[in-house]
Amino acid sequence: MRSGLAAAACLTVLATGVLAPFAAGPAGADWVPTKPVEFVVMAGQGGGADNIARFIAKLVKKHSLFPVEARVVNMPAQSGSEALSYVKNNAGNDHLLVFTLNSFFTVPLLNPKLGIDILTFTPIARLGLDPFLLWVHTDRADISNVADFAAVVGKADNWTMAGTGSMSEDELLTIFLNSALSLRMKYQPRGGGGEVARLLAEGTVQSTVNNPGEIDSHYKARLVKPLAIFTRERLPQYADTPTFWELGLEIEYLMQRGVAGPPRMSGDAVDYYSVVFERVFNLPEWQDYKERNVLLGEFLSGPALREYWRSQLQVHKWMLGVAQSLKK
Repeated sequence: MRSGLAAAACLTVLATGVLAPFAAGPAGADWVPTKPVEFVVMAGQGGGADNIARFIAKLVKKHSLFPVEARVVNMPAQSGSEALSYVKNNAGNDHLLVFTLNSFFTVPLLNPKLGIDILTFTPIARLGLDPFLLWVHTDRADISNVADFAAVVGKADNWTMAGTGSMSEDELLTIFLNSALSLRMKYQPRGGGGEVARLLAEGTVQSTVNNPGEIDSHYKARLVKPLAIFTRERLPQYADTPTFWELGLEIEYLMQRGVAGPPRMSGDAVDYYSVVFERVFNLPEWQDYKERNVLLGEFLSGPALREYWRSQLQVHKWMLGVAQSLKK
């Protein structure tokens, strides 16, 4: 099923021991939070970023990783622009963290007037890389694989693909699928992955590219079924689901699940949060969460994470350019 797009523009975006809990931060820390820490989420409730932020907030409380409360605040407006503008305008705030998606890269590129340079933000942690899958409702007996999907959607007059935000990850994948499979799917932006998954399970929309953790409850209830994964290799949790790569459509795309601070966060706060989130990463509960929700990748922080951001900005700049040309 190799298409002209696949041949011309191969899309490849690649993106040990448990430490004891601590009551007031890392031993010998020069700084600890003295008021509630905001966990800002760049999307609505029920999506992958929201689920992760709320799960980590529970771990923070359970293991007394902060001496204060962690408060999750959803800011999904303008596909994440609201959240990034809020973080930018709170430069120097040591009690604010943002949980990032790939819209962390696309929003500043699409909205230069916002004046957001994510490379001025503070890298705290990358906790995982989240794969995407193409999903349809289980009732679609006429669709068992990607070839069926292309045939059915190609004949449909009004096929809707729902996703989170505009010109963010889900719409980019929709545009690439439209081009690669010669389809005319209409994209419907929504506020978060949880809402998108629910709409598919209800039959309100016809397909999605949800991450596993966003749609797992509907999958377990046998309301939705995956057709293919946007990775190079098959995943153990979806051993019977082929990758687009093996089907001849060379697309590999992963969502970062990470944490950033505002610009000019104090060095002591950076050190504190970096240690905290590395400990979170190594907790058995987080490792179990990673496995259950099919999160890939290793922990990154500091300069290594900033370099990852830099590389992903270039990748998404290219992706947006290709996607915008395909939409014309």
